[in-house]
Amino acid sequence: MPHFLISFNDGDMKFSESELPEVARAAHQVMNDAIDAGVWVFGGGFEGFEPHVVTSDGSTHQGPLASSNVHLGGFSIISVATKEEADLWAAKFATSCRCPQEVRQIMDDPEQVSAIAAKRNSGN
Repeated sequence: MPHFLISFNDGDMKFSESELPEVARAAHQVMNDAIDAGVWVFGGGFEGFEPHVVTSDGSTHQGPLASSNVHLGGFSIISVATKEEADLWAAKFATSCRCPQEVRQIMDDPEQVSAIAAKRNSGN
């Protein structure tokens, strides 16, 4: 089944500090609904924007990879049959988080799926 990334940018959520508990409750309710529906894979938010970059030789430096005024604020990964179903979940997150959500389909990788299935079936 296809996986979709649903995300929003840091700063897109517009509400007062006093509303944070209600926004968190609403977002967690959508997450729990997705878990109950069997479509939730993983998700979370980011605390601030201080990434670092790791190069192929293992060295690190303060990031990001490319300078941008847009920073990912949070995301959810769901597994649903269609883009339309992903859009329905994104609308629920948009309502709970009080900001628009971007939806991207994650590329299917049959080799990854086979490797995971083989590892799970071997007990490793």
